[in-house]
Amino acid sequence: MKILISNTSNLAIYEQIIRQIKDAVIAKEIQEGEPLPSIRSLAKDLQISVITTKRAYEELEKEGLIYSVAGKGFYVAKQNTNMLKEKKIQTLEEELGKLALEWKRAGLTKEDMTDYIEVLFEEL
Repeated sequence: MKILISNTSNLAIYEQIIRQIKDAVIAKEIQEGEPLPSIRSLAKDLQISVITTKRAYEELEKEGLIYSVAGKGFYVAKQNTNMLKEKKIQTLEEELGKLALEWKRAGLTKEDMTDYIEVLFEEL
């Protein structure tokens, strides 16, 4: 799992970490019981504060996505990936709705948007 931080994102750094770990769980890039990088090593790799990575891990632990073992670190908890995926879809639907409104305000059609999305998917 590779976490990338964007300085241009509207999300706080700890939120970017949370989102990427959730996405990795949904995509099954990281499995139940798999260890996560230590707080210090993740902070060092991302060149960010230990406090920031600690906050991200604490939030993930509160949500039940990860758990800690004293003296050993953090691990991916057993997940209902369907529930996580449903939450992700809901978020994407909201974002897509906002984008569709912007396309419409710009005078573009549904077909224009569909064509553009198809091009983007082909490039992935």
